[in-house]
Amino acid sequence: MDRILDPVAAIGRAVIALLRGTGAIALFAAEAISHLVRPPFYGRLFLKAFIEIAWFSLPVVALTAVFTGMVLALQSYTGFARFNAEGAVANVVVLSITRELGPVLAGLMVAGRIGAAFAAEIGTMRVTDQIDALSTLSTNPMKYLVAPRLLAGTLALPLLVIVADTLGVMGGWLIGTQQLGFGSGAYLKATFDFLQVADVVSGLIKAAVFGFVIALMGCWSGYHSGGGAQGVGRATTSAVVASSILILALDYVLTAVLFSR
Repeated sequence: MDRILDPVAAIGRAVIALLRGTGAIALFAAEAISHLVRPPFYGRLFLKAFIEIAWFSLPVVALTAVFTGMVLALQSYTGFARFNAEGAVANVVVLSITRELGPVLAGLMVAGRIGAAFAAEIGTMRVTDQIDALSTLSTNPMKYLVAPRLLAGTLALPLLVIVADTLGVMGGWLIGTQQLGFGSGAYLKATFDFLQVADVVSGLIKAAVFGFVIALMGCWSGYHSGGGAQGVGRATTSAVVASSILILALDYVLTAVLFSR
């Protein structure tokens, strides 16, 4: 009987731990958000985090978007050529980039860079007692460390996605005109005729949610790290893995909500 119940008990413990962790992260996020609407606001720290995310993540996001657009154009052309539908390449590229690939790939790139950076920075402060020192100096660590980063992540990633969308479409245009034989004017006309404002807006909404999640998981993992250098290492890994999984899961949820009709 025990052999039958042991797996059930293990599953129950895992579910309870998952719910406990989800609740703790939700309370952590709610507390950080509450500090955004209450003074003081540390504008210098927000600006520093915003530049770190938006400016220094730009090269990796731009390269990812350009090559994704180029590959997408090549693969679309190869598939559509079987049905004599090569003219739909521009439509597929712009729709895929703006709705899905732009926000998701930008989010994953930023998660790998910024999520780990936030977790390592705050985790180091935790294990060296600098966070406790902030409390001793009557500075709320949530307001000082977490709230500015959450706001910066939420605002910076949509800007990166705008750049990613533009460069991804231009990557497809480059391959389409230089390698696949499309006319430049015809390709761009097909792109802009097919593109709708809702496609771009949906991608930006996803980007804002992804940016919030990346900053949240980076701050959460670092804030609750412990155990010295190994603990900080585990926190950075946890931040990147959790952010990446949540981005992919939330992408499905947001797609279902935004395009359910």
